Amino acid sequence: MPRYKALPAELDPCARQLVARLRQLKDHSELTMRHLAAKTGYSAKSWERYLGGTLLPPREAVEALARITGAEPVPLLALHEIAADTWGSRRASPVVQPRPTTQKREGDREEKREQEREQSESPARPDPGPPATPTALTTSPTTGPATGRFPHIALTAGIVALAVALLATLLLMLRLGEDITPAAVAAPPPTTAASPRTSYTCRITRLDDRWSAGINNGRNTEIFYGATGADVAEAQCLLRRAGISPGGIDGMFGPLTLRAVKTLQQREGMVADGMLGPRSWKALRG
Repeated sequence: MPRYKALPAELDPCARQLVARLRQLKDHSELTMRHLAAKTGYSAKSWERYLGGTLLPPREAVEALARITGAEPVPLLALHEIAADTWGSRRASPVVQPRPTTQKREGDREEKREQEREQSESPARPDPGPPATPTALTTSPTTGPATGRFPHIALTAGIVALAVALLATLLLMLRLGEDITPAAVAAPPPTTAASPRTSYTCRITRLDDRWSAGINNGRNTEIFYGATGADVAEAQCLLRRAGISPGGIDGMFGPLTLRAVKTLQQREGMVADGMLGPRSWKALRG
């Protein structure tokens, strides 16, 4: 079993449990990083990052690993869903709350400049004349500063409200990340559903001195590692009938089925190349 590096200390407990489970599946199936890359479509370098805890594996990669190792995908996908929600939340950078006092000072300075400008302009104005004109002149200094002040106050209040909302959101995310424990993963959510998989049923019969599982109409098609379909399921049923376990009857020529075929070939005195050819089919159908 290969030795893995210790997982990062800041890794979330749910993500840590997901990576540990993926490591167990990989070690149990005796798959190399090259085999994982060939069977799942994700590079060996990516799998090193997934199993090292430095990169969250995609949902499709987790499902592909469960499929090729014969594991039940529902618990893994539920664990991945929770880990995806909390991945990297502990590394989130804190929100810097803006300092409204600076903008408030700027508003006060602007107001003061407006007042000084109004006061400096008042003596230079001509004689008002009609009685209605002094009223307009006396109200002008009051409305001038207020017009410049209100936008600054509204802008300052908006920035403060936005900063408070962002800080509250960050605190809520951190609280949720701390409250989620591995125990909550024990019961996967009922809404999570795995992708449909083809199921096969073994119907072992003996016809014309040949065994058949009733799946591929008695074909002896040459198959090898990585093949899928009814021919693989037929071989898996006949291997099980011969007392050799190929894993599940899922129609996928994976590591467990490969090991079972080699065991049959060794028992029959053939070259144990793991490929089901005419001689291997003949031994299976007996």
